[in-house]
Amino acid sequence: MHAIVIYIKRVAVFVTVILFFCFSAQAQTDLLKFWDKADVYHSKRGSVVVLSSSVAYTGGMCGLYSLWYKNYPQTSFHFFNDTKEWMQMDKLGHVGSAYYISRWSGDVLKWSGVKNRKAALVGAAVGYGFQLSIEIMDGFSKQWGFSVGDITANTIGAGIYLSQELLWQEQRITMKMAYHGTKYPKYNPNLLGSAFQENMMKDYNGQTYWLSANIKSFLHKESKFPSWLNMAVGIGAEGMVGAEVNLNEYNGKAVPNFYRQRFFYLSPDIDITRIKTKWGAVNALKKIFGFVKVPAPALRLSQDGKLKGFPVFF
Repeated sequence: MHAIVIYIKRVAVFVTVILFFCFSAQAQTDLLKFWDKADVYHSKRGSVVVLSSSVAYTGGMCGLYSLWYKNYPQTSFHFFNDTKEWMQMDKLGHVGSAYYISRWSGDVLKWSGVKNRKAALVGAAVGYGFQLSIEIMDGFSKQWGFSVGDITANTIGAGIYLSQELLWQEQRITMKMAYHGTKYPKYNPNLLGSAFQENMMKDYNGQTYWLSANIKSFLHKESKFPSWLNMAVGIGAEGMVGAEVNLNEYNGKAVPNFYRQRFFYLSPDIDITRIKTKWGAVNALKKIFGFVKVPAPALRLSQDGKLKGFPVFF
């Protein structure tokens, strides 16, 4: 369900923006410096978090139903097996969405003074629960169904966040994504998008998902290794102009016989959240947009065993 993954990402950012502006509105009454994390539970901040999150969740679910589900017939709850679609790249999108909704939720709870362990547990529950709601709506849609593959990916994403918080009280390994334009959307713009902003979210051929590990966090505290320098491993795929199999033609025009294959990447990365500034707003924005993999040199190993280097890979 690639469209659902896209919507989740948009709503995740939407929720964060709402929280940001709600926090700003009550900053003048806060005895703490606005961007400082509260040492103990701060009731005003907690109320803002609960209220704004509830509004964002309700608005997101209503908007999703109005824009998507109401245009398709409903049926009794059923399951749908989409694990073979898009070479599982859409599932990586679910992993990333669950991870970041969980992480952002945990961060705002910590900001309000909730202790780390509780914030992590609740944050992971929010990330998982948000997407579970969407999977349930899928289950009642005749067009699709409840996807075990999607819910498994959601569980993995929330688990990546929660396990690190419980083990290290920080995110040493971060999920990231990147996109580069490809030639494939013109062969099936209905599924892959007809404009760049659509291609960026719908064209799985150009998406790369990364696990970016912060090296210094695994070294001794006395280490002089740059705190912002990461090493990332990524996965991508190309040759897809259809979900499970490629089209032979589109609108009466022949489609080339593309070879569908996976790619594996190795690349240095920058964790912008570990580059601290004196401006709290800038530090907060870095957390919001820290999911983007910074363009850098990369090595790519293709499914057929070929190795290729890129001076800069997007």
